[in-house]
Amino acid sequence: MYHPTVARLTFRALLGRKRALIMGVLPALLLVIAVAVRMLSGADDRATVSVLGGFALAAVVPLVCVIAGTGSIAPEIDDGSVVYLLSKPVSRQTIITTKFIVAVAVTGMFTVVPVYVAGLILNGNSQYIAFAYTAATAAAVIAYSAIFLLLGVVSRNAVVIGLIYALIWEALFGRLMPGVGNLSVQQWSLTLAEQIAATGANVSSTVSLPAGVILLVLATVGGVWYAGRRLASFTFAGEH
Repeated sequence: MYHPTVARLTFRALLGRKRALIMGVLPALLLVIAVAVRMLSGADDRATVSVLGGFALAAVVPLVCVIAGTGSIAPEIDDGSVVYLLSKPVSRQTIITTKFIVAVAVTGMFTVVPVYVAGLILNGNSQYIAFAYTAATAAAVIAYSAIFLLLGVVSRNAVVIGLIYALIWEALFGRLMPGVGNLSVQQWSLTLAEQIAATGANVSSTVSLPAGVILLVLATVGGVWYAGRRLASFTFAGEH
């Protein structure tokens, strides 16, 4: 279910100068904010939760995942070069699974590590907050990558839809309407952070741990599986 050539081409596409620069801006901004907050307020647990939860997990992670998840296949479909892959003796599911793995690896490099470093800068992992949000970020990266990869296969407006989901549905509606958390990767992943962080850290999710884990798994497995099914329906003209 993993193809080295497909992986190499996908890594090259995602780590191209322009896309890598765009993905690198948000993590860099996160680290700058972490340093500034630490200098202004010291090792403040509440500020740490605010930065890691309100900015890193709510904005940095989904936005980077939109770029990497959709960028792993959508450009190939748009310019027709996906025909090159489809003409090879490689199963469509293997192509999708490989691209998913690469998207997770690239996104993780631009999010998981910066979130952990930012947490250490902010409060030195007091009350396990840095570790908690790092685990939540890793879980979110996996689910987001599957969802946005699927969007890249089924829609030519994958980036726009992904941004609407990340910025409007999760970041805006997710805060104003508690029930939205049931359909929010951010809230699903926060269930892990809630379990890892100390009780006094005030890290919480709107969904329970079992529900969050089940939904994360369903989104990941379902997204990768259905993306493979949809890719299998493509003709050599690049049409559904």
